[in-house]
Formats: sequence, C-alpha cells, structure tokens
Amino acid sequence: MDSVNNTTDIQEIDAQRIMELIPHRYPFLMIDRMVDIVSGESATGIKNITMSEPCFQGHFPKRPIFPGVLIIEAMAQTSAALVMHTLGESSEGKLVYFMSVQNARFRKPVIPGDQLNIHVNKHARRGNVWKFNSEAKVNKEIVAEASYAAMIMDD
Repeated sequence: MDSVNNTTDIQEIDAQRIMELIPHRYPFLMIDRMVDIVSGESATGIKNITMSEPCFQGHFPKRPIFPGVLIIEAMAQTSAALVMHTLGESSEGKLVYFMSVQNARFRKPVIPGDQLNIHVNKHARRGNVWKFNSEAKVNKEIVAEASYAAMIMDD
C-alpha cells in the first residue's frame, strides 16, 4: 500500500512551498504554482511564460519559442513536487531523479505571454520509482505531452 500524506491534502501550493519541496531555483525553477492537487495521484503545475525567460536570449531572438526540453522539465518538476508533497516529512533530504522519458510530443509552440498548465497523473509506483503521464496545455489546448519515470534517491 502506498504511503500518502492525506492529512495535508491542499488545493494549491505557492512558489515558496515548491522551493521547500524541490531544490530547483531561478533560473531553473520551471513552475510558479500548483493547483488541483490529489496526493499520490495528480496535480497541475502552472508556468507563466514571460519575455524575461533567460532561454529567449538564444531561442530564438527574432521568434521566441519556449524550448520543448524545458516544458518536459516543468512536467518533471511538477511531478517531483507532487511526490515530495505526498511523502511528507519522510522525503526530506531526498531528490527525485529522471530515469526515462517516452512518447514526448510537441504540438504547438509556446511563446511569451502564454500560461502553461501542466497536468501530471501518476501512472504507476513501485517502491521508490514513480511513473507519470503528463499533458501541457495553453488555453486548454494540448501543446506537449510525455510519459516518464523518476526515482527517489537519498542525497
């Protein structure tokens, strides 16, 4: 049976709490907020895409497009924060490492002014390995999707 942190189920996690859950910091923190959280199951990460993103200096100066690899990273960070939230205090001092990415698809460019809504759903869990399916949407339209696995490791 999965150990979940049901006593602290909440509907929203702000950026400050996300930084307590995962070690990422600017300029590599890819989610601003999480909503619709169901511990051990699903969550939605929110990423506001602004012209001040460091990647736009080179990707691409005349037509800024948010890189697909950073969308995948935002998916992974949303999942990692969900895992850490789910595990609660037992997760302190641990990191979530990417193991694999499958079926990544990029359907539409993401540009400054867009708001990414990153929907992550746990597909499976075996021990310290978690598998997720994810869709990133802008204005309810899928712009990217992927399946991936991650492992919880002691630091």
